[in-house]
Amino acid sequence: MVRILIAEDDESVRTFVTRALEQRGFEVTAANDGLQALECLKDGPFDLLITDIVMPGLDGIGLALKVTRDHPDLPVLLMTGYSAERQRAHNLDELIAEVLVKPFTLKQICEAAETALGLRRTTDDAHR
Repeated sequence: MVRILIAEDDESVRTFVTRALEQRGFEVTAANDGLQALECLKDGPFDLLITDIVMPGLDGIGLALKVTRDHPDLPVLLMTGYSAERQRAHNLDELIAEVLVKPFTLKQICEAAETALGLRRTTDDAHR
């Protein structure tokens, strides 16, 4: 079973993403913020972290930096509704699988998760 950890302070987004991924057959653990996500990681292992960038306490950038240091094989997807925050994340390209801009569709979040997990073939792969 593939386990995904979501860190998102907006309950409606957290619920939407959780349900979308569960419908695709993933086991999802949801955290309200970065600090709670760190606690959840102690109960790991997880196969993917999806985190909002702007959150109280420990934001998504700080969480991603800590997670990639402590769990270097754990892919990280960032979500944001703020263009300035997307630029901050751009500086972390080597650590982050992708940055999703809100609002995104159910299909977009599921495809991004599957790609980060290596479960989706890219267009280049399909033509080889």
